[in-house]
Amino acid sequence: MIFVDTCFKKQSEYKPVWMMRQAGRYLPEYMAVRKSVGDFLALCKDYKKASEVSLQPVEILDVDAAIIFSDILVVPLEMGMHLKFIQGEGPVFDNPISSLDDINALDENAFKRLTYVYDALKLTREKLSKDKALIGFCGSAWTIATYMIEGKGSKTYAKCKKMLYTKPELLHSLLDKINFALKFYLEEQIKAGANVVQIFDSWASALEKEAFFDFSFKYMKDLASYIKSKYPHIPIILFPKGISGFLDDINGDFDVFGVDWSTPLDLALEKLSPSYVLQGNLEPCRLYSKEAIKIGVENILNEVKNLPHIVNLGHGILPDIPVENAKYFVKLAQGKL
Repeated sequence: MIFVDTCFKKQSEYKPVWMMRQAGRYLPEYMAVRKSVGDFLALCKDYKKASEVSLQPVEILDVDAAIIFSDILVVPLEMGMHLKFIQGEGPVFDNPISSLDDINALDENAFKRLTYVYDALKLTREKLSKDKALIGFCGSAWTIATYMIEGKGSKTYAKCKKMLYTKPELLHSLLDKINFALKFYLEEQIKAGANVVQIFDSWASALEKEAFFDFSFKYMKDLASYIKSKYPHIPIILFPKGISGFLDDINGDFDVFGVDWSTPLDLALEKLSPSYVLQGNLEPCRLYSKEAIKIGVENILNEVKNLPHIVNLGHGILPDIPVENAKYFVKLAQGKL
């Protein structure tokens, strides 16, 4: 697989490409499936439908990898929290974490109840072309914890940070429990057919440097080391968003570093290459314009030149992007135009 080869620094005929959130609302085919199922969680739990929408971007756009359709918050859901997705508000937990009793009540063996994710992976891998990679994923312990403590998405993360600075041992207890569950969750994804795994730290930028390495990256490294020690043939991608000022201290047992769109690619290359293959970092809003796509992709390819590189957006594709533009991005990155 060109995607896996690139993760392991092997040269290939072109740079592989995929897009975060590529199975999603910008595709009419996805919206049709979503409408047939009902709410978002119902789609996550219907493994046949989840597999169907995971395959759509490969069939429609010819990306080099499928990423399994799911959500990072199915882990705390199966740990015992009450999750719902509210139109216009996003994910909401009715019972946010605030005490040690709340943490002790969480089931760290949640991975045993996430069979719908593994079934979706198995079915997707069976149907996916052998030359295409299948990506499994999870959120980082820190990103998942922010939702569990805040009860929903946040702009300030005040509850999380209050716990971090006033009761750090309590937050570490929660992060430890989440990471324990994530280790087995990723392991089961690999057993089910994932060829690559990515760990998303969407809210890394909420933390100052010392806090990031203590409460976020330490857990990402621990999770990556666990997986790599048991499955050295599985590439691991880390994607901590918005930490361009911390790159000097990034290290660990992983293969690919995802570069967000706010981090200059030349800076990431200076700090992290050739130790790690880089992924990214086209600004997602460039997909509104073919001219902007062309300039952005050419800039990326000129930066990486003869280095192995995975072309991707610097964050998820937006729901109103024209499908034609997404196709154009993929073909351009692959050198097929």
